[in-house]
Amino acid sequence: MSDWSAGGPPRRRPQGGGNRYDYYRGGEPPQGRRPGPPPPPGQRPRGDRPQPPPPRRPPPRKKASWGKRIGVALLIVAVLLGALVFYFDSMLQRTAALDFAGQAGDSAGSNWLLVGSDSREGLDDAQREELSAGDAGGRRTDSMMLVHIPSGGGEPALISLPRDSYVAIPGHGKTKLNSAFSFGGPQLLAQTVEQNTGVHIDHYAEIGLGGFADLVDAVGGIDLCLDKPMDDEPANVHLQPGCQELDGPQALGFVRARKSLDGGDLERAENQRKVLGALVDKGTSPATLINPFRLFPLASGASKTFLVNDSDHIWHLMSLALALGDVSGGKGVTTQVPFGDFGEDSNGGSVIVWDKDEARQMFDAINNDQPIPKELLGQ
Repeated sequence: MSDWSAGGPPRRRPQGGGNRYDYYRGGEPPQGRRPGPPPPPGQRPRGDRPQPPPPRRPPPRKKASWGKRIGVALLIVAVLLGALVFYFDSMLQRTAALDFAGQAGDSAGSNWLLVGSDSREGLDDAQREELSAGDAGGRRTDSMMLVHIPSGGGEPALISLPRDSYVAIPGHGKTKLNSAFSFGGPQLLAQTVEQNTGVHIDHYAEIGLGGFADLVDAVGGIDLCLDKPMDDEPANVHLQPGCQELDGPQALGFVRARKSLDGGDLERAENQRKVLGALVDKGTSPATLINPFRLFPLASGASKTFLVNDSDHIWHLMSLALALGDVSGGKGVTTQVPFGDFGEDSNGGSVIVWDKDEARQMFDAINNDQPIPKELLGQ
């Protein structure tokens, strides 16, 4: 008997998956699932895992241009230099040197009174012995110079005022010029110079024995050429003729030497101008300006040892240094007050008498901001 007669046709397994219509089972073919409603906005569908965002790469850095770097570097240098200038300016010693009723009217250009004093202030026993400073107290002048800086960029002038000049000192009659400093300090000296020259004094600068020697050592010594030997025991200086380098104590002895000089105070004033020119020439040379081991000790030493008027600043001293550099470089004139004769003061001491006419011509040229006549430069 066949399977059909035994109870119906044989069952077959559905082919091709369970969703197809089964002929033997009957019924409706299965329907696929309808998709559910969409998820609310901002909500992920169920079963979906959030994917991590891709790693963010930092934006490439912009390289600073060389111009910008150089500008920043220059700005930093300018700020540092400005800070140093104000620091050194704060270290200057000041006095009311020009606080008096001046008789000379203001004029074009600027005029400095430079004073080298023999003050021993601040020197210990060893320094006194090294500099042959002795034990004398107080302050006296070893040198006095008038510096005129023209307003229009002309040639500056450096004029020595011999210490033995016979002049009228306010309140003390006629006597040696350096006595004014002993009688009334910087103020009376400046007043005396202004009264006897008719030149308005704008700035004052004074330096003592130790300060001068320190400045010479700060620039590494100065070069000086001598035509003849110098052997001066009171100044403790012994030099041979020829070109040589002088250290601080030697340079100080050279400008203080007097007893061994044939020309006396006039030759002494000439030696002082030589040393000042050599010092300024060395101090403003590239070897000093680009060498911080020389420049900073020089600036520090100058700010500590100079005594200036209460209205003067370090930038005024810089202007003075540039003018003296022109003089030492041959772009200015260096001379002394024209003198007529030698005489004696009331105490029998030797004095220098100015030539009134020629001295007046020289100082009138300064007051008018004009070059000094060449015929007055031979002395």
